[in-house]
Amino acid sequence: QVHLVESGGGLVQAGDSLILSCAASGRTFASYLLGWFRQVPGKEREFVAAISWGGANTNYADSVKGRFTISRDNAKNTVYLRMNSLKPEDTAVYYCAAVVTYYSGEIYFEANEYDYWGQGTQVTVSS
Repeated sequence: QVHLVESGGGLVQAGDSLILSCAASGRTFASYLLGWFRQVPGKEREFVAAISWGGANTNYADSVKGRFTISRDNAKNTVYLRMNSLKPEDTAVYYCAAVVTYYSGEIYFEANEYDYWGQGTQVTVSS
């Protein structure tokens, strides 16, 4: 079992940067694949980025590639999402998610493949 808590959201202007953090409980944090998703009202939750257990593998949605960076600190049980050059279309509630992959390097892209979710943090980008 793991409990996830996101922080770092807020209201920014287009072109600004934000860093989201997701702190996790649990002694086996290092064995989890971690992902970031986002959702706007009326739409399905959308994959943003994911990072494998040791950080060797990462993957990004095309819409954020080159602007967002996912990283993790297993010693601090925390995953981060650095978001640069933010655009109004990045406005959403951002969620972190986790699933045990038993130290596999796999990356999952679908929300229903993740078992644990945070409560979400709002990111609003004004034009």
